[in-house]
Amino acid sequence: MTASEPQGPSDAAAREAPAPPGPAAEVTARLPQLLEAMRSVGTGLELHGTLDRICRTAAGLADARYAAIGVFDAQGQGLSDFVTCGVDEQVARRIGHRPDGRRGLLGALVREPSPVRLTDLTTDPRATGFPPGHPPMRSFLGVPIRVEGEIFGNLYLTEKAGGGSFDLDDLHMVRLLAAEAGIAIGNARLYEAARRRERWIDGSVAVTTALLSGGDADDALSVVAEQARHLAGSAAGIVLLTTEDGGLEVVAVSADRPAASLGVVIPADSPVVARLLAGEAVFATDAATDPRMLTRVANRYGPVMMLPLQSGGRVLGALATPREAGAPPFTEAERRLATRFASQAALALMMAEAQRDRERLAVLEDRDRIARDLHDLVIQRLFATGMMLESAQRGTGVPAVHDGIGRAVDELDVTIQEIRTAVFALQQGTAEVPSSLRTRVTREINMAAVPLGFRPVHRFVGPVDGAVGELTGKNLVAALREALSNAFRHAGASRIEVVVDATVRLPDGTGGVRLTVADDGVGMPLGGRRSGLRNLARRAESLGGSSRYG
Repeated sequence: MTASEPQGPSDAAAREAPAPPGPAAEVTARLPQLLEAMRSVGTGLELHGTLDRICRTAAGLADARYAAIGVFDAQGQGLSDFVTCGVDEQVARRIGHRPDGRRGLLGALVREPSPVRLTDLTTDPRATGFPPGHPPMRSFLGVPIRVEGEIFGNLYLTEKAGGGSFDLDDLHMVRLLAAEAGIAIGNARLYEAARRRERWIDGSVAVTTALLSGGDADDALSVVAEQARHLAGSAAGIVLLTTEDGGLEVVAVSADRPAASLGVVIPADSPVVARLLAGEAVFATDAATDPRMLTRVANRYGPVMMLPLQSGGRVLGALATPREAGAPPFTEAERRLATRFASQAALALMMAEAQRDRERLAVLEDRDRIARDLHDLVIQRLFATGMMLESAQRGTGVPAVHDGIGRAVDELDVTIQEIRTAVFALQQGTAEVPSSLRTRVTREINMAAVPLGFRPVHRFVGPVDGAVGELTGKNLVAALREALSNAFRHAGASRIEVVVDATVRLPDGTGGVRLTVADDGVGMPLGGRRSGLRNLARRAESLGGSSRYG
C-alpha cells in the first residue's frame, strides 16, 4: 500500500508523500542525535570512507541492525558499488556476490528511486528472496541520496531494533540525514576527482622525467607502462610502437607476467590498429569477447582502454590498460585523464627521440672525425714507419736484426688492417647494416674495439645465418651490444670472448641459439644499476629463453 501516512499497524508498506508534514515531537526530541549524526557524516573526504560512515550513522540514528548504500552505475540501470554496515566478513563470504540492483526490490528502487517503508519486505511483490547464507530481514526503510540534484544511490535500513517497524519519524530523520549525506558525498567526489587528477599529473611528470633523462630507452618505456597501470588501476600497462609493416608491437609491459606479452604484434589489418593509427581511442567492456581484439593477450582481460600515443599529428604507437575479467569498466573521468596522460607521454617520447637524434648526430660527427684522424694521421704515420723499417732492414747484415725488423713490419701491416676495419665500421651508416647475422655480430665487435682499446675475439658455432630468425637475430645483436657496453663501462676487462652457438637445444627440444660474452674483468660493482641486465633478461624472456650473469 502506498500512502502519505500509515493506515494502521497491519500496513505491509507505506511510501512517503512528496511533501511530508513538519517534524513530529519525537523528531524534535531526537534533534540533538540528528545533529550529531549530520556532523559525523560531514567529517572526512575519502569517498568510500564517507559511504561507510553514512551507513553506520544511519543505522544508529534509526536503531537499525543493518544498513547499506547502493551506488548507481553510470547508466542508472544497476549498482556499481554496495557498501554495508552490520554484515561481518564471514556472512559476506557466505552470501557471495553483492547485489547488482537489476532485479528484485533493490532493482525496483533503482528504476524508481523514492522513499519506501515496509513492515515485512519478504511479502512485497517486488521481492525475489534472499540468496543462501543471507541473514533474515523483515522491516525495511529506503530513501534515495541526491548529489547536486542527481540520484547518487539509495540508503537502505533493515531490521528495526526490538523487532518493530520503522515509523514516520524514522523516515523523516533518515531523509534529513540523506540530504546531508548528499552534500558530504559531493564533497568527497570533488576531493577524489582532485586527487585523481593530481595522481595522473604526477604520473605524467614521472614519465616525462624518465624519457628525457637520457637513460635507457627500454627503461623509459617501462616507466610509461608502470605508471599507466598504477594510475588506471588496471591489471597491466602495455606500450606498443609501430612496426615497419604498419602493425603495433608490444615493447614494454608492466604486469604479473610481462614475458607472455612482450614481442606480440597486432597485425596491420586489425580494426583496432586502423583506429589507433588514425588517432582514435578504442574502449572495450570485455576484451576477451570483443571481436576487434585479434591477439591471444586479450583473452585474459575484461575492460580495456587503448589510447593512441599521438602528438603533433604523428602517431608513435599506443598505450593499453586492460583490467581483470569482471572488473568495472572505465569511467568517463578515467578515460579523459588517461587520454591526456597518453598525449603527454607521446609528446615526451617525441622530445626524447629528438634528443636522441641530436646525441646520435653528435656521435656520428665525432665518429667521422675519429675516422678521418685514424685514416689521415695514424695510418699514414704507421705506413711511413713501416717504410723506414723496411729501409733499415735492407741496410743491415745482421740476420737477427733483419728478422726482427721483418716481424715488426708484419705487425704494422696487421695493425693498419685493423685500423682500416675500425675506420670502415665508424663510417658505416645505419642504412648500410648488412643482413647477415655473422656480419652484424662482427660489426658490433669492431665498433666496440674503439672504446675498449682492443678487439674482442669471437667465433661462430653452427649455421648461424641459416638457423637464426630475423627477430631472434635482432635481439641477439642488441644483447651483444648491451653486454659489450657493460664490459667497457663496468668490468675493466683486457680480454673479451664472444661465442654465438646455433647448435643448442631448448628444454622442449626445439633449436635455439646461445650468445656467450666472457671477459676477465671485475664484474658489476655492488649496489650498481642493473638496468642493462634487466634488459638482457627481458629480451631473452620475450623469445622464450633466459639470461644469466655470473
